Amino acid sequence: MSNRSLNGTDFTAMVLAGAEQLQQHAEHVNSLNVFPVPDGDTGTNMNLTMSAGVTEIKRGNSSSIGVMSGILSKGLLMGARGNSGVILSQLFRGFSRYAAPYEELNTLQFASALQSGVDAAYKAVVKPVEGTILTVAKEAAKHAVFFSRRTNDITELMEEVLAKAKETLAVTQDMLPVLKQVGVVDSGGQGLVYIYEGFMQYLASGLVTATAAKGDKVRPVFPPQVAGRPTAVAPSPDAPISAQAKLETEDIEFLYDMEFFINRQLGGAQGTAFDEEVFRKALSVDGDSIIVISDDDVIKVHVHSKAPGEVLNLALRYGEITQIRILNMREQHRDLLSAGMDGAPEPEWFAEIPAEPVREEEPSVPPAHELAPFGFIAVASGEGIADIFRSLGVDVVLTGGQTMNPSTEDFVNAARSIAAQHIFILPNNSNIILAAEQARELLEMERLVSVIPSKTIPQGIAAAFAFQEEESFETNQDNMREAVSRVKSGQVTYAVRDTTLDDLHIRAGHYIGIQDSKIVATEEELVATSRLLLTKMLVNGDEIVTILTGSDAKQEDTDQLVAWLGEHYSDAEVEVHEGGQPIYPYLFSVES
Repeated sequence: MSNRSLNGTDFTAMVLAGAEQLQQHAEHVNSLNVFPVPDGDTGTNMNLTMSAGVTEIKRGNSSSIGVMSGILSKGLLMGARGNSGVILSQLFRGFSRYAAPYEELNTLQFASALQSGVDAAYKAVVKPVEGTILTVAKEAAKHAVFFSRRTNDITELMEEVLAKAKETLAVTQDMLPVLKQVGVVDSGGQGLVYIYEGFMQYLASGLVTATAAKGDKVRPVFPPQVAGRPTAVAPSPDAPISAQAKLETEDIEFLYDMEFFINRQLGGAQGTAFDEEVFRKALSVDGDSIIVISDDDVIKVHVHSKAPGEVLNLALRYGEITQIRILNMREQHRDLLSAGMDGAPEPEWFAEIPAEPVREEEPSVPPAHELAPFGFIAVASGEGIADIFRSLGVDVVLTGGQTMNPSTEDFVNAARSIAAQHIFILPNNSNIILAAEQARELLEMERLVSVIPSKTIPQGIAAAFAFQEEESFETNQDNMREAVSRVKSGQVTYAVRDTTLDDLHIRAGHYIGIQDSKIVATEEELVATSRLLLTKMLVNGDEIVTILTGSDAKQEDTDQLVAWLGEHYSDAEVEVHEGGQPIYPYLFSVES
């Protein structure tokens, strides 16, 4: 069937098919991360970003591609997580800006919209790197513009776009030496290819809907492979082994992955005071990976729990629960292992999100005379680290880090909850900076917001220490940026697969030491790896060394490290704090 134009109904169906394809392969995308760390999360971030767009677009009721792409863009923008998620949101943001005035797009217009998306994404990244998702999108759009002059069929054009995206993905190894060294393609580019594959699946099915009669609710028709549970796809024999393959199912203690909203205006809870800290502590009794974002009307909750019933009973005290999603992670893990593949299919929960009217809310900002001069938002993983930031005057600590990156919306909501004229954001992870910057842009008409580019927890703590209440916004911004540049950061975790990086041979299960963004040490034992890492970080011997212990750190190991530092670096000042962070037994900070 020839498709000469693309309307909003078909665009919606394409997006849902693309989201489904990405969801099915999210774990495979995760496994392509260059560093063999257990919390590689490109696939997770892209999947969560795409699902936020899906939530919005399923509420739409228009056959106009301009309207529907705008709705999608809003959802992706607010739900963007991690660098890959932000870039993905910008690709569709640029697309929607071009498509805004159109009811339908022909091939020339569709290609131009793709190119507009690439332009927006490149503009959003301060230092674009070729060999990434940006390159895959750029080459695919460039080819679309060229080929759109030769065809008037949308399906044929999309087939060419997908082919070019795959071709470009394959050569990302030649553009980034580290990809070739490890033997993988770019993870973000692979995620985009999966989305394009979903687009093509829908278009190739030939189930193109007719525009509904005026006033009718528009509902896309799904091809069988999109509407039902995804079919398992075995990974390539050369695909890297996922971290999940090295995890025992029974080791997943907090097995229920829960996400829901609490509507404070419903359920008779208007008079019930909500104390976020008390609520977090109650959730942590039987849970972890806790994210709570609250405003006057709605509380967004994410938690991994072993007692979902108690979580829901606790939440019901504060209002009516909506948009509930509960996944059994042990069941997912068993499916993954029995399928013998990188990513087992997850339940199709997109369809469970209720279609609700979009409620536009005007931001509520107190009068200027009621605002404090400064406010702080920091991202941290581990209650001990969160307490350190709070003790330094941080108003809102968002739970997150390398795993479970906060979304753009999380930052926006956090900023709006702070009654301050000037707000500083400490992302504390390189993969969170873009989402924070995107939030800053959205807030620029309301507040003066500065993102301090802290890429590690130690850098964020140093920046918070450098803040002086009596100084101006500009002076504090400069001082904090300088403090970030003075800190050497180290972290220790374990490898999830064999790999070789910069002549360093890493074995799965061994520990690795990372200084700033480079793996510099690996040993079978944790303490030995930590010693090697600290030796490389300590140059003068009289530095200040801070050790943040993770949830898996043992006291005897910490005592050994402190004793070793005292013996070999007697002039160094050593401080030890309980961080409580997962995945990384130790975080190190070294300052002169």
